[in-house]
Amino acid sequence: QVQLQESGPGLVKPSQTLSLTCTVSGGSITTNSYYWHWIRQPPGKGLEWIGYIAYSGSTYYSPSLKSRTSISRDTSKNQCTLQLSSVTPGNTAVYYCAGGVRASSYNYWGQGTQVTVSS
Repeated sequence: QVQLQESGPGLVKPSQTLSLTCTVSGGSITTNSYYWHWIRQPPGKGLEWIGYIAYSGSTYYSPSLKSRTSISRDTSKNQCTLQLSSVTPGNTAVYYCAGGVRASSYNYWGQGTQVTVSS
């Protein structure tokens, strides 16, 4: 079955760029109709969708984060990468990658990784 695993630094300083990688196993990120999302959950709050990269390589971001977000992929490693620039302590959250058929589906989830923004 498809499994996702997030990785990256757990601590990022304010104004720096947060960079996380999602490694997918059990399936290809280029499989037709699959979308690979990044989602976060700040402490005490609900889930917030950040953006996705599609099987085709196209991307789409939350309007509120679009100016600071980039999602890319390495098909040779079957990985997707999130970069969020100019972070603030308010960006502290558990970050998840998720995948699914169709842009609105989240059939598969990673376990999540805690990222704290602090000096």
